[in-house]
Amino acid sequence: MLQGTLQFEVGRPRAGLAMEHPYERHAFSILSIALAVLVGAYLFFVASSIFNVMARSDAMAEIRDIEGSIGGLEQEYLTLSEDVSPQRAAELGLTPVAKTAYVYRPGNTAVASTKPQEI
Repeated sequence: MLQGTLQFEVGRPRAGLAMEHPYERHAFSILSIALAVLVGAYLFFVASSIFNVMARSDAMAEIRDIEGSIGGLEQEYLTLSEDVSPQRAAELGLTPVAKTAYVYRPGNTAVASTKPQEI
């Protein structure tokens, strides 16, 4: 049988890998802390996004409830306003306005336009 050997050169170790750089320990700890801070910030922003979506859905449900109650109040107002007449106003002690003053403001500041921002 033929047997052979392989001669690997095991001579001296490389100097760059055998020695530890003086700042290596500091760099590793700084990078570990930076990684922990980044993971914490990521978790914070994900959690705050989730909470904001939950709060928005709660607010939308509350808005629907308020809009329903406003509709009921409008219906009640229209029912009650049918009973108001100039004679009834005089009975209640209301008088016509003598001097009127109007305030003009350019643009429509009473309307708030909102765009749906759903996910």
